[in-house]
Amino acid sequence: QVQLVESGGGLVQPGGSLRLSCVASGSFSSLHVMGWYRQAPGNQRELVASITSGGVINYADSLKNRFTISRDNAQNTVDLQMNSLKPEDTAVYYCYAHFRMTYWGQGTQVTVSS
Repeated sequence: QVQLVESGGGLVQPGGSLRLSCVASGSFSSLHVMGWYRQAPGNQRELVASITSGGVINYADSLKNRFTISRDNAQNTVDLQMNSLKPEDTAVYYCYAHFRMTYWGQGTQVTVSS
């Protein structure tokens, strides 16, 4: 079992920045992939970014110039730095990790509004 807890969401003005963090705990040897999805109201959940334990990164094409993912394998954490935020980035952001199966955090709300 893997438990994921996100933090760092909130309300930010357009053009602002937020940093999301996720920490994994439980019984696992290593988490091959960690990352973030997001889901806006009325939309499907979409991949934001992922990073393997070896540091291979994948971004949604539309976000790679504004978002940066990083992880600390020793601490079992994954962070998402989000810059130049836009109203369309408003969504619930979910941390995920893969160890034999995919585990999800409870989600953290990000609202970009003036």
